[in-house]
Amino acid sequence: MATDDVHAKTAQGRTHRLALRVYYEDTDFSGRVYHASYLRFLERGRTEWLRERGFEQKEMAKGASIVFVVHRLTIDFLGPATMDDMLTIETRLATLGAASFDFSQVILRGEAKLAAALVSVVALKGSRPARLPPDLRSRLSHEGAAKPSSSG
Repeated sequence: MATDDVHAKTAQGRTHRLALRVYYEDTDFSGRVYHASYLRFLERGRTEWLRERGFEQKEMAKGASIVFVVHRLTIDFLGPATMDDMLTIETRLATLGAASFDFSQVILRGEAKLAAALVSVVALKGSRPARLPPDLRSRLSHEGAAKPSSSG
């Protein structure tokens, strides 16, 4: 999926920004951020996005027995990050479904876009998809996300 396609779903919704520094443990032998480290950075962004809205994943797992799992992830690597870089992870809700939602995420170093991702997350209760809890769905509906298309 092209970067423009990833961002086509991000016209609305509030953006959360998470600052983080790249450490030696995040890099590969070349001194660049290892590709899997970007996935951890994105996960932190999504977790903090939810936390900012009053939803602690650990509490949701205990109380409502709902957990979120990544169903699909599309990422475009656009430029390298290196040790000691200060990065910003921007996270925005792109679409909201009955049992799922999509995040549009961007990793920046200053103004330079290093990666862009579209992450589809599904709510599970036990091992089966479950509707989003009403309080979560209500709060997320105010984020200005689009409804998912029937094509995918």
